[in-house]
Amino acid sequence: MGFLTLAARRLAAAAPALLIILAGLFLLLQLAPGDTVDALVAQIGGADAATIAAMRTHYELDQSTTSRLGSYLWRLVHLDLGYSAIYGKPVSTVIAERLPATLLLMGSALAFAFTGGMALGVIAARRVNGWADALISTLGLVFCATPSFWFGLMGIFVFAVWLDWVPAGGFETIASGYSGWARILDIAWHLVLPTATLALIFLATYLRIMRASMLEVSTHDFVRTARAKGLRETAVVARHILRNALLPMITLLGLQAGTMLGGSVVVESVFALPGLGRLAYESVVQRDLNTLLGIVFVSALLVITINFVVDLLYARLDPRIARS
Repeated sequence: MGFLTLAARRLAAAAPALLIILAGLFLLLQLAPGDTVDALVAQIGGADAATIAAMRTHYELDQSTTSRLGSYLWRLVHLDLGYSAIYGKPVSTVIAERLPATLLLMGSALAFAFTGGMALGVIAARRVNGWADALISTLGLVFCATPSFWFGLMGIFVFAVWLDWVPAGGFETIASGYSGWARILDIAWHLVLPTATLALIFLATYLRIMRASMLEVSTHDFVRTARAKGLRETAVVARHILRNALLPMITLLGLQAGTMLGGSVVVESVFALPGLGRLAYESVVQRDLNTLLGIVFVSALLVITINFVVDLLYARLDPRIARS
């Protein structure tokens, strides 16, 4: 029952957070110079004052900020994200076309960073102050201190241009006609470099957290008791140390979901991936406010969902959370 109460409480707290995010961004965007009509007029090479006024009326830009905010939130209640004037289609359609690429990139990068960081952190902790620990810690510092766009550019130069091992960019081979497993493998091959680029910085954080957590848990009384009972070291690490050391990693997984979503903007731009990050950049440049707000709405839902799952997983790993 405590577990269900925790889940209901987390869902109840998510609704006002989502409302504050959307309302705050909407008001901030009103302070930025230019709007959708300015971008459209620039694209068509100019227009007279009457045409501009008619366009502002059509897109409801002649109304007050409060009225437009209320209208937008009311449409959002009915799951209507509005219409994209730049792309000429509903915002929901534009986002649905770009969302799979971002979800694949984020999912693969999170999985690679988490599992790789956990494995390297365990190895470093088991060989603390040895050459393996020094090498892994040094690599972690390098990965953490290097910008992701530099990793991307160097990866393209070395592995795509020089060695010609992987594609330099794109989501899949254009006009390949692949289907089924052939298309899945083609997409996976195109995501190798973007995934590694996005994941390396987070992998460095995970391995450092895992190493420190493993060393801390190893000093607890229940670990010494398990060893005194005659359990093999492998069993002590797997059953007692690793499970408790994973708790900070699980917490960090939820906290970094939003950061990884923001990092995808840079990675998708470097590798020309048709995802939400690149779409957000294009929406800012073209002043497509409806699309930008829709991206923020979907991104906020995604981050809230990931944190919700992490909270439930944390409660499962540590029953004290649900009981409290």
